[in-house]
Amino acid sequence: NSRQKTMVLTTNNRGSVDVESQNHDEEKANLISAQQQPSNKTSPKVPLSLGPLSSCLLYSGCSMSMVLANKSLASSYNTNFNILLVVFQALAAIFLCSGAKAAGKIDYPEFQKPIAMQWLPVNLIFCGMLYTSMQALTHNNVPMVTVFKNIANIFIAAGDYVFFNKPADGLTKLAFGVMLTGAIAASYKDMNITLVGIFWMFANCLFTAGYVLYMKFATQTVKLSKFGMVYYNNVLATVILLPVTFVNGEMSEFLSRVDLHNFNYFVENFFAGFVGFFLNFASLSCVAATGPTTYAIVGTVNKIPTSIIGSFVFDAEISPETWFFIAVSMTGGFIYSWAKIKQQQGK
Repeated sequence: NSRQKTMVLTTNNRGSVDVESQNHDEEKANLISAQQQPSNKTSPKVPLSLGPLSSCLLYSGCSMSMVLANKSLASSYNTNFNILLVVFQALAAIFLCSGAKAAGKIDYPEFQKPIAMQWLPVNLIFCGMLYTSMQALTHNNVPMVTVFKNIANIFIAAGDYVFFNKPADGLTKLAFGVMLTGAIAASYKDMNITLVGIFWMFANCLFTAGYVLYMKFATQTVKLSKFGMVYYNNVLATVILLPVTFVNGEMSEFLSRVDLHNFNYFVENFFAGFVGFFLNFASLSCVAATGPTTYAIVGTVNKIPTSIIGSFVFDAEISPETWFFIAVSMTGGFIYSWAKIKQQQGK
């Protein structure tokens, strides 16, 4: 009897184990099935990845809009807020990034110090570029600055070869030469050369090249989506540049200008920030998809439609020298475009 009871107990235990195992298998199968079924919840959209042509076109359009928006702000309200406008527009971009993330349209990690430290050199070089640009304009006239902006493109192409192993072919070098020669020819009558001016212009060329080249490096190494980079870029720019507006007097001037404390000025600044939000994204996409050299060329050629549109919008006359520079820049742009087409056909 005792042996029979033991056998029955063993059988029952085995039966209960089999039932439990079966239930576990059913739960596992149901879980796998549920995971395989499409979810009704909408996950955050991954930021779009632009190709070379679309990123260049977006960068060109946003760059033109930003220049015209800032020109409108400066001329309409008689202001000269170089740094403060950057801060206002950075704050608008942060607001747009946060709003789009809250709505589930984009996604990026919350602010983290290690990521910020990785991105910080981009902003420091950008601030150096702004400062040297203002100093260059202080100690040089506009024609000199125009010439040296073309020299900066050569610095960028050289850095592209040294750091990213992308040598410039013959047609690309010809495009640079045409643009630089045209800038010199259009400006030589008005150029005023001083040693201090040359120093600040070369410093600005180095910072400009460093900014574009390091931005390319950062887009490859910092593990962030493009909109995440836009967010960090504008947060750090605000932290760095906001104190500068108190030191240089721009903030105190803004606070004392009662005529600027109105809805229209706020809307125009927010629109410029809206454009800046997409300009940040377009710049990062253009550098990542094409490279520093193409980014620099697009920026140079982009001055052509900006000058023409600006002449109509602000009723400004374009001098014969400027028309000549536009024609030469267009020629250089076409040569560079042809060079890129030949490169693609050779692959």
